[in-house]
Amino acid sequence: MTIEDQLAGLATKAPRTLAPEVMLETGLADGYVRHDGPTGNMFVSFNRRGVSSISLGDDAADFEVRFEPQFGRPVFPVTAPPTRLARALDKALRTNRIGNLPIDWSGMSEFQQAVLRKTAEILPGEVRPYSWIAKEIGNPKAARAVGTALARNPVPIVVPCHRVVRNDGHLGNYYYGTDVKRAVLEAEGMDVQGHEALAERGIRLTGSDTTHIFCNPTCRDARRTRDEHTVEFRNQSQARAAGYRPCKHCRPEVA
Repeated sequence: MTIEDQLAGLATKAPRTLAPEVMLETGLADGYVRHDGPTGNMFVSFNRRGVSSISLGDDAADFEVRFEPQFGRPVFPVTAPPTRLARALDKALRTNRIGNLPIDWSGMSEFQQAVLRKTAEILPGEVRPYSWIAKEIGNPKAARAVGTALARNPVPIVVPCHRVVRNDGHLGNYYYGTDVKRAVLEAEGMDVQGHEALAERGIRLTGSDTTHIFCNPTCRDARRTRDEHTVEFRNQSQARAAGYRPCKHCRPEVA
């Protein structure tokens, strides 16, 4: 047995009786604060690498209990996060964009990181299907795995997994329930009812008869198109057959 193995065998979890300040400073624990979220209270945990988790809810004790087995370390309440992190968090929540908010990506696989980083690019008020994420990260056949990675997203809201929907256009599942997903999207300015009405009719794409460009229905360009100039398509093949080309902003992709 090497010296490294012997030293590794001496490793043990830090006792919770150790001063929380010491555990926070040494990275043996995370700190957390309460923060207003789009649907009510939420808990935001952080460490020296950045925000490590966001959890919606009101029960701090329940949050602490769930945090430790998931991340392998305890979490303690603090008065406030570091000033720079607090400012970046406030801006991210105010603008609904991740911006320069640091995220603790450690503990995530390269695939999950790729999924979450791409998800963070989806603009407020817009949604994309799982298949769009899969194609954008270079794994077009991994739509199901994308869904699994998003279901395990430790930092919802700032990494907006609520902006990813089923491949048929319907909202789909959400860790906190479809009603919360709907509420968050509506708070960001999305016409959820209108989008679901399109999905019910099998409409996956819309185009403009003036530009002959087709988009995901929630694309900022599609939303600027007046009703009398909007053309509906069931799929990409139908749009291309009509002489339309894909939008360079939303890069529509249909499974």
